[in-house]
Amino acid sequence: MGKVYREITPALAEWLCQQRLFFVATAPLAANGHINCSPKGGDCFRMLDPLTVAYQDLTGSGAETIAHLRENGRLVMMFCAFEGPPQIVRLHGVGEVLTPEHPDFAALISLFSPHPGLRSIVRLQITRISDSCGYGVPLMQFQAERDNLHTWAKGKGPERLVAYRRQKNQFSIDGLPALVEATDEPV
Repeated sequence: MGKVYREITPALAEWLCQQRLFFVATAPLAANGHINCSPKGGDCFRMLDPLTVAYQDLTGSGAETIAHLRENGRLVMMFCAFEGPPQIVRLHGVGEVLTPEHPDFAALISLFSPHPGLRSIVRLQITRISDSCGYGVPLMQFQAERDNLHTWAKGKGPERLVAYRRQKNQFSIDGLPALVEATDEPV
């Protein structure tokens, strides 16, 4: 039933951009390292071309995705249809963390709505695109976006966000470097 695509088609791109929630998963190289799966919501996903996508990475309590990407680059993004016809789409590839110092950051940030908690952009060079039926995914109705993260980041302010990232985002739970440099400059 599942299909593998050579690239993201216009119809698939439209479907991906309509999803209100997706998940990213990464893993360290160490066999005893912790696998990470994180939900991403809001207006943070962008199509760059048929084999490249990006999302806004916001300040959070951990930095597992960043640490894993810096170590090995492996990333899968999974989108599920919670409304309408059932479908699951997975985008596998090599992810890259773009902090404000990265030469491509300024051009890409202009594609997104501003967010006070922004810490990076994650760009994925896709190596495999596949879908599956999604029959096991429940139908759910969207009520609203949560504004908690936006409000929290805005309340912290730029300087306290930098301090928070220094405290909480320098290393993964397995001790891998994430935002070790924890920039002095607010994004």
